[in-house]
Amino acid sequence: MRVLVAEDEQMLAKLVAEGLRKHAMAVDVVYDGAAASERLAVNDYDVLVLDRDLPEVHGDVLCRELAEAGARTRILMLTAAASVQDRVAGLTLGADDYLPKPFDYSELVARVQALGRRSQAPLPPVLQRKGIVLNSHRVQAFRDGRYLPLSMKEFAVLETLMRAEGRVVSAEELLESAWDEHVDPFSSVVRVIISRLRSKLGDPPCIETVPGAGYRL
Repeated sequence: MRVLVAEDEQMLAKLVAEGLRKHAMAVDVVYDGAAASERLAVNDYDVLVLDRDLPEVHGDVLCRELAEAGARTRILMLTAAASVQDRVAGLTLGADDYLPKPFDYSELVARVQALGRRSQAPLPPVLQRKGIVLNSHRVQAFRDGRYLPLSMKEFAVLETLMRAEGRVVSAEELLESAWDEHVDPFSSVVRVIISRLRSKLGDPPCIETVPGAGYRL
């Protein structure tokens, strides 16, 4: 899942991003509405965590523009304004969910996960293929009953391959789904993660390299 956090309180934004990354999400962070608008124009995000009172471009404007454009990106609006009227106003603008500050991080993560599932084709939270069982809610994976000690990047790549249901997934698609915008598209990070995954998954080999196309589980 790829998430954009738009929050002008930089420390809060960093804490939110760190919390989401611990659940195998690729997270980009911006501190004003203009930067958020630029990122949304070039990247395909599953969820936007949006502070309502952003500088440069107000969060209400961003929310309305995304809703009117019919974007698949789901919006979780964060704000210190917590009255019923404020929540109704935010939802009316096109937000999919509304969380007042201060908030509990476990609730934030759960709400982002729920919105992410709504932005994608409906698939069960527990995926099974080639003897692998992957639970996206608990961020756990097993093969033939054996627990797989995966890093967050390894888990995200494995989840992307499993969700493809046998389709070939390009390196570019894996970069888009599992890394943030700072990754070098010409680096070998995908090959490295695939190699580590193969080692941890063990025999029989289950990740196939399709020359010139990508990878298939």
